[in-house]
Amino acid sequence: MALTSWKTFNFFEISEVKPAATESASLFNSPDFSSICSGSDNIFIGTNDGQVRIVSNAFKVIRTFHAHESASITQIKQIQGTSLLVTVSEDLSNEPVLKVWALDKPDKRTGGPKCLSSLNISNGRKQFPISAFATLDNLSQLAVGFANGSVTVIRGDLINDRGAKQRTVFESQEPITGVEFREGPTITLYLATTGRILTLTITGRGQGQPAKNLEDNGCGLGCMTIDSDSGDVVVARDDAIYFYGANGRGPSYAYEGPKQFVSTFGDFVALVTQPKSDTASKPSLLRKFVGGNTDDRYRSSTFALLDTDLKYVAHTEMLMSQVRTVFIEWGDLFLLTIDGKVFRYHEKSLNQKLEILFQRDLYVLAINLAQKVGVDTAQRNTILRRYGDYLHKKGDYDTAMQQYLKAIDNTEPSQVIRKFLDSQRINNLIEYLEELHEHDKATIDHTTLLLNCYAKLKDTDKLENFIKSGTNFDLETAIAMCRQGGYYDQAVFLSKKHGEHDHVVDILIEDSKKYDEALDYIHRHEPDVAYPNLMRYARVLLEHCPEETTQLFIEYYTGKYRLKKDAPLAASQAPSGGAASAVQNLASLIPLPYRQAAVTPSPATQDNEPLSLSPEEAAAAAEADPPREYKVPKPRTAFSSFVDHPDQFVVFLEACLNEANLDEVDNVDLHTTLFEIYLDIAGSKTGQEKQKWEARAKTLIDGQSVSMDASNVLLLSHLSDFRDGTVLVREQQGLRFDIFRSYASVGDTASVIKSLRKYGPEEPQLYPAALAYFTSSPKILEEAGNELDAVLKKIDDDGLMAPLQVIQTLSTNAVATMGMVKKYLSDTIEWERKEISNNRRLIESYRGETEAKRKEMDALGSRSAVFQTRRCSACGGSLDLPTVHFLCKHSFHQRCLNQVGGEDVECPKCAPTNNNIRAFRKAQEESADRHDMFQDALQRSQDKFGTISEFFGRGVMAVPAAE
Repeated sequence: MALTSWKTFNFFEISEVKPAATESASLFNSPDFSSICSGSDNIFIGTNDGQVRIVSNAFKVIRTFHAHESASITQIKQIQGTSLLVTVSEDLSNEPVLKVWALDKPDKRTGGPKCLSSLNISNGRKQFPISAFATLDNLSQLAVGFANGSVTVIRGDLINDRGAKQRTVFESQEPITGVEFREGPTITLYLATTGRILTLTITGRGQGQPAKNLEDNGCGLGCMTIDSDSGDVVVARDDAIYFYGANGRGPSYAYEGPKQFVSTFGDFVALVTQPKSDTASKPSLLRKFVGGNTDDRYRSSTFALLDTDLKYVAHTEMLMSQVRTVFIEWGDLFLLTIDGKVFRYHEKSLNQKLEILFQRDLYVLAINLAQKVGVDTAQRNTILRRYGDYLHKKGDYDTAMQQYLKAIDNTEPSQVIRKFLDSQRINNLIEYLEELHEHDKATIDHTTLLLNCYAKLKDTDKLENFIKSGTNFDLETAIAMCRQGGYYDQAVFLSKKHGEHDHVVDILIEDSKKYDEALDYIHRHEPDVAYPNLMRYARVLLEHCPEETTQLFIEYYTGKYRLKKDAPLAASQAPSGGAASAVQNLASLIPLPYRQAAVTPSPATQDNEPLSLSPEEAAAAAEADPPREYKVPKPRTAFSSFVDHPDQFVVFLEACLNEANLDEVDNVDLHTTLFEIYLDIAGSKTGQEKQKWEARAKTLIDGQSVSMDASNVLLLSHLSDFRDGTVLVREQQGLRFDIFRSYASVGDTASVIKSLRKYGPEEPQLYPAALAYFTSSPKILEEAGNELDAVLKKIDDDGLMAPLQVIQTLSTNAVATMGMVKKYLSDTIEWERKEISNNRRLIESYRGETEAKRKEMDALGSRSAVFQTRRCSACGGSLDLPTVHFLCKHSFHQRCLNQVGGEDVECPKCAPTNNNIRAFRKAQEESADRHDMFQDALQRSQDKFGTISEFFGRGVMAVPAAE
């Protein structure tokens, strides 16, 4: 490739080195200057008088020592990483002298560095100047090329001065212009003459063989060097730059012009050329060996730094004088001209280089440069992003997108997405969004946008491929977008694939309206998945699949839930591949243990039905698959689901009631709810249908043990106007009066009479209530007929009401006539008269007895008593003295009374009776102050006046005695 097609840049900062010290200022333009090298942070200058000057990085001479006696140092080299320095002095009258110096070991005699070894370089006693010089880093071998075409190799331990051997390994009629060592499995010496390039194996396999001719074109003096990084030899000729590797000649780069010098600096090839106009005045090769012409300083030269890997010119300039040499130290390249000027070439930073390339829109070169120097991924992606921006502005959208994709890891996606939102660039946008998902950098918004793009293009295939690819994306967003775009089958597939069972059921019901499939899907999953979805959509499923949904409820709430399974398809019924839809292909990827054979049957396969199982086979299959173990929920949790579905509710409730081991609370809930549903359905029916449902309700409450709260039954019966229920409960609760009152409240005279006859003997208070009811209106009185007389007779016989109360009750509504109660009144008056007569006779007898007692008491107090009793009332013996007589006419022997001391003696015969009277009187006196007892007895008594009379006799009304 010709260098003329390479881009040229200014990647180096150039500054002239101007030593501050006067002594140092003349270092490089001194007539004594003969050679120069660099290494170990110093510059080493050899002079014509055999001295070596060591210069620091401030370009000050820090040390000078005399290396050779009155001979010019033409070759000097510092071994990198060591303190060793090699010098070669030449005097055409003698053989060249080579010395090795240890700069860190002072010589005690001279004070300078210690000379480790010294030897004369043999050239077959031919006095020709040295034209090329090379050493290995360990100084085990050195190669010296002479202007007469011979090459001498020196082997030995020059560091420890243990002797060295010299041998002329090559001779030619052409002057030697360059020698370089290449280390590897073998050590190869590259030789350059003015007419050829050769290789010679020094050690290893092939040693001792003649030099191998690589090419029949040589090079000029100073136009051969070695790239220390790659090990390739670089040769500069007038037509091009050539590279030679282990396998021979490598790439070459055309660059016309006479070459003066070549060197390597990092990744660059430093090249000094002369302008073509100066070719005619080109000095001879011999003049270079013996000394330059003073006119050289007035001839111009061109200096260039080339990057042969990336094929660009990093720097080029025209120099007004010839270049003497180039050396490298402190990370910079230094150029020394014939007139003694030193120029420092400092490579610009990578960012500076990139900015220069960006300014010229050379993004490809910038990317290659960044990769070559090994920048981090973030910086490389920044360059790629800028390149993409540049291409986007130019309208090269496809290539720009490729750059954005390469830089996707460190690029803000929104910056790229905004550039491709135009509908014409939607394919590029899809490509970028897909890559974001591949790199797991997509957000919810990115997934939304990508799915919207698919929907806009109606690209179902890409949508399905995206779903099946397993790419990382936000599942919720993907499902939502598929549903929004009408891709329900894809949404179902995604949900099934990722185990989002709630989404599957939701889509099948809310979007696809496939209620059968939704119920079937629920039935194929474990209880912890099936139950929440069943409860969530119970009403919808009952609306569209009432029987199947009810059956599923019964299975679950009775603890018999089993996973639904399909019968195997016959071979002839398997759907063909051509007829299978895209959704079937998706479904085939879902690893479900129980999956339907076809998700969406094609028209060609719709008639193919799964094989149905016989009842025996179904029972066997159910037996083989035992119910799942789970916590059976309370039945009441399902009640709300059956709103507006009473028939299914009845089936569910009855099935639950048939189960054994129901706890008391659940049993009450089920009975109460079923009773309510029965009454509710009966209320919507007429005739025999109504009676049938009421009879079913009555069976729930008819019996000794009713699993319902009486108040609930009464309330429900009342709200539904179910009188039989009210009566049954009140009978069971003993609320007979309430039954009677309920009949009376609705004017059901026949039921009133019936309940009166049924409950009257046990509830006497029903008769007064019946009396009031029968006389409440003429119609009721007419309906009652002779029952009024029977009620009055019962009241009169049992004394349930006072006559006055009966009269007051009958006179309340002015319905009963005197003729109706005439017999009752006459019988009552007659009975009252008899009672008054009897009471009067008792009063007279009590008065007579009282009067007699008073007279007797008066006689005892005023007259003496005569005792005529002759026998003792205790022992029955004849009375003898001493004898004791009592006013009660009882007489006793004194000895029979057991009298002690002078205590009062009471008649033993009358003492028990007297004690009873005293106790009774004391009780009356004590109860006289118990007014609460009096009030309680008065409240409970049916004969209030009789109670008052009784307590009056006890002294309740007596005036307390004054103390």
